[in-house]
Amino acid sequence: MPPLPHDRFVDRELSWLAFNERVLELAEDHRLPLLERANFLAIFASNLDEFFMVRVAGLKRRIAAGLAVPTVTGVQPRDVLAAITERAHELMTRHAEVFVRDVRPALEQEGIQIVDVGALHEDERAHMDEVFRERVFPVLTPLAVDPAHPFPYISGLSLNLGVLLRREDTGKEIFARVKVPQILPRFVNVSATRDSRTPSKEHPARFVALEDIIATHLDQLFPGMQVIHHSTFRVTRNEDLEVEEDDAENLLKALEKELLRRRFGPAVRLEVTPEMHPTVRQILLRELEVGESEVYELPTPLDLKGLFTLGSVTRDDLRYPKAVPRMNRYLSERESSRQVDVFEAMRSRDILLHHPYDSFNTSVQAFLEQAAADPKVLAIKQTLYRTSGDSPIIDALIDAARAGKQVLAVVEIKARFDEEANISWARKLERAGVHVVYGIVGLKTHAKLSLVVRQESHGLRRYCHVGTGNYHPKTARLYEDFGLLTCTDDVGDDLTRLFNQLSGFAPSSTYNRLLVAPRDLRDGLLELIERETEAARAGREARIQVKANSIVDEKIIDALYRASQAGVAVQVLVRGICAIRPGVPGLSENIEVVSILGRYLEHSRAFVFHNDGDTIVYIGSADMMHRNLDRRIEAMVRLTSAEHIEEVQALFGLAFDEATARWVMRSDGTWQHESEDAQGRPLRDYQSELIDRHHSRRIAPAPHRAGG
Repeated sequence: MPPLPHDRFVDRELSWLAFNERVLELAEDHRLPLLERANFLAIFASNLDEFFMVRVAGLKRRIAAGLAVPTVTGVQPRDVLAAITERAHELMTRHAEVFVRDVRPALEQEGIQIVDVGALHEDERAHMDEVFRERVFPVLTPLAVDPAHPFPYISGLSLNLGVLLRREDTGKEIFARVKVPQILPRFVNVSATRDSRTPSKEHPARFVALEDIIATHLDQLFPGMQVIHHSTFRVTRNEDLEVEEDDAENLLKALEKELLRRRFGPAVRLEVTPEMHPTVRQILLRELEVGESEVYELPTPLDLKGLFTLGSVTRDDLRYPKAVPRMNRYLSERESSRQVDVFEAMRSRDILLHHPYDSFNTSVQAFLEQAAADPKVLAIKQTLYRTSGDSPIIDALIDAARAGKQVLAVVEIKARFDEEANISWARKLERAGVHVVYGIVGLKTHAKLSLVVRQESHGLRRYCHVGTGNYHPKTARLYEDFGLLTCTDDVGDDLTRLFNQLSGFAPSSTYNRLLVAPRDLRDGLLELIERETEAARAGREARIQVKANSIVDEKIIDALYRASQAGVAVQVLVRGICAIRPGVPGLSENIEVVSILGRYLEHSRAFVFHNDGDTIVYIGSADMMHRNLDRRIEAMVRLTSAEHIEEVQALFGLAFDEATARWVMRSDGTWQHESEDAQGRPLRDYQSELIDRHHSRRIAPAPHRAGG
């Protein structure tokens, strides 16, 4: 086979920034409800924070240590850093301008006014003074810098006031820092009515940024000092974790220690406002050890994640129409007098769940809660990557353990940015008698698995859930994910072997309907891709469809390129990073790549292979990234129901339909937002269409017996 071109991959960092640009385009879209546009501005800011904390910080760390190597296309690390820095400057400036010039004025027209202190009425000023005196002043800690007070530590992602003071007795200038408390709402309602929940044009709610309230009262923080200048700034630090598990006798304690070190990571970005005093700017650059290229000068207010605060405003006309998750039709109980028996429904058939269109609470959560309460259940085994400490699932596992059931929780305490929370509820589980294990050394456990062992008249039966999303009841209302409920023996055998591997030693396990990383998931997919490639070479119909959050693995991409060259029709539906270059003559003219973003976060992973008409479909937890395929425990399960296969295929049919709004990827790595037809009419919204389809489904007919 001829070699593939060296420039066949899109840079992953620039591709990630292109993804966040698509989020920004949602904020710019005037057809979307106004408060949703504000929310997308906040999401963009939150995404970029993590990008700097992890990706930029990691690249800088490798460059400084001399460990960085050229990318697969030969680009030098410093050139990559320069390119993403330039792009980040462009996007952050554009992001700020969208708020200042577009979204903020539009909010004001709707009675949601974010105003400066100088625009307040007298009664509003009085209310602001009261807010400061009663709620803000007691939690502030002003820190001055002088020979007796060294430059304070500036925590990552904190918003701060940099203040230049002058002593009245000596005339000496002093720098001081005031941290804006993160525990308080970022935008404070100071309108006379004090009612921010239902603002209108006639009765507006007026909000002032918390840092402005603090700045107005600096004289109370520094009595006897003259305030010469103040401005806001914000620091982003390297907050990625490094834990050498092989050297850690106790992973939990090692991680807790590393979490303390995280707070003191080097600065990788400094956000400032244009009016910042040159003296304050130079102090920050010197003390934080950042260069000019790492300084991002933006208009106030900084840190637009604060727009999440507007979630308390109840203006339904400025939001997406409400969409209530429905109970899956195979779990729907016709006799409302009794609760649905999830076990009975699973004995009748495999059930494919599609969240958030199908309710998580009445399916996965109900499955585990019934298992915890059922006296016939002997054991529950569960993976937990991200969840909430007050999760009903955590409570169900605790209840099951206290009832004498054998309960195993495989907890991934290294789930990025959830480490502290995971440690907390892992200890809570241990105290309740749950057997808590932390997976396999060197590998994160990212698979989404539940196994319930139940005593029945004929013997033990295993009930299973294999999903694409976390067992997190709150995010399940916002994340799009698949989950399979089944009690077939082949999946039960697979999960038994996999849990044995996670809790003990079973390195040679083989599986029936699962593909498991890092052992055989990549190889299994490559084999299926090669099968389609051979079919195309033989002149038979061949098709591959991939739905993922990200796709950057070179071996998978190269296999798709070879498939395209052989004539395989390849469709890739990706939310985030995509290193594929579609539509390149002689390489990828048979590959199409589209992206869907909207009210829900597209999170499910699915793989469809034509297989000479006997379609093969897998769903699971793995994205096509090195970390997922090489450094994580991931699991994908094969669907065997024709109905389920058709449901997954229907997603691709909808996403690639020219009547559906979507982003289409070009061969140079850029994206075209196709949202209108030739007459300027809006195209169909993908997720709204799925909401309508799920709501129009009728209750399922009487169940039939599933095979296996």
